[in-house]
Amino acid sequence: MNKPTPRKSKFFRFWKVLGPGLITGASDDDPSGIATYSQAGAAFGLSTLWTALIAFPLMAALQQMCAKIGLVTGHGLTGALKEHYPRPVLYLMVLFSFPAIVMNIGADIAAMGAVGNLLFPAIETTYFSVFFTILLLVLIVYLPYQKIASILKYLCLVLLVYLIVPFLYPQDWLAVLKATFIPSIQFNKEFISILVGILGTTISPYLFFWQASMEVEEMKHKTKHLVVNKKVIHEMEQDVDFGMSFSGLVMFFIILTTGTVLFKGGIHQIDTVEQAALALKPLAGNAAYLLFAVGVIGTGLLAIPVLSGCLSYIITETFGWEQGLDKKFHEAKAFYIVIAISLMLGLSLNYIGISPIQALIYSAIFYGMTAPVLIAIILHIANNKSIMGKHTNTRTANVLGFAALTIMTLAAVFLLLFQFGVL
Repeated sequence: MNKPTPRKSKFFRFWKVLGPGLITGASDDDPSGIATYSQAGAAFGLSTLWTALIAFPLMAALQQMCAKIGLVTGHGLTGALKEHYPRPVLYLMVLFSFPAIVMNIGADIAAMGAVGNLLFPAIETTYFSVFFTILLLVLIVYLPYQKIASILKYLCLVLLVYLIVPFLYPQDWLAVLKATFIPSIQFNKEFISILVGILGTTISPYLFFWQASMEVEEMKHKTKHLVVNKKVIHEMEQDVDFGMSFSGLVMFFIILTTGTVLFKGGIHQIDTVEQAALALKPLAGNAAYLLFAVGVIGTGLLAIPVLSGCLSYIITETFGWEQGLDKKFHEAKAFYIVIAISLMLGLSLNYIGISPIQALIYSAIFYGMTAPVLIAIILHIANNKSIMGKHTNTRTANVLGFAALTIMTLAAVFLLLFQFGVL
């Protein structure tokens, strides 16, 4: 029997360390995110490539803070808010999070259904949407946490298809490098709006809640006695950094694909992911089209359990109900019922006149309004010695955290000004 080589052993050890951070980062590139990045590339070519570099350290710093809060307190972010902050703050977060996440789920289900119809035109979009909703609900309810985590982890590999697509089309790599490292900003409503959209879809509040809750779940399965030491923190930071860099890389390549293929092909308006996939077909060939389309379904299967699970953790922690993906249905009925309701509400958005793009706009508004407040609270918790002990933020983490707070506050202000027609 062949023994694994040292290089293989090292890879498998590293793969084993990866978990909540990788899943969180990959789920950030959901179908609604893909639509935003596709529109950025189609409308402005390579001009927004640099945002991937800016977003990565901000995302990584915030997700590490959330992960550390989960590890140290043994609670999700909602539990920490409940224990250390006035109840109105907690209820306000729930109030804004619920509709935003449901709308995001609805937009993702609609995108998966539409792309399924592109691949198999004989089957209507509606049937695909219903099928994917039921499939996800059955898998979430009946599979134990470790199995779900393993499936989500391997589904992350689906995102690798977006790293292949740009190489199926001729590229001006000098122009790509220039656009990556030299920021280009256009001071007009359309460009600022797309920047706000990119920030809103990459630094999303639901990811903060999910990261903290998943670290708690992960530690439950690693040891019965939670001991947070340097090794645990280091492994968490590796996991988060890899997950966020993976997310940023996928974001970069989607903007690169649409910024070269669609922008140069004269297609500057993309409202949905299926439009992006279809537009690639005549310009970049069937291979690019199929890879892009299959990737949308894969990312939806990855992101929707994260979205619905995150919402259920928020609500069940708020009201002190039994929770956890590791529990069977009869042990945590409320937890799974919330997941089912969120999926059904998301599916229903397709039948009450709210288009996927409207859902994305509304969810972006809610995310934009809650993100700065939530980032400020995360920073406060992460620097509170009475909560975090010796695991409070480093100076670098605080610099990046306050940079994210400033940028997201400005993004929220611009988002509201644009929405109400002031700018």
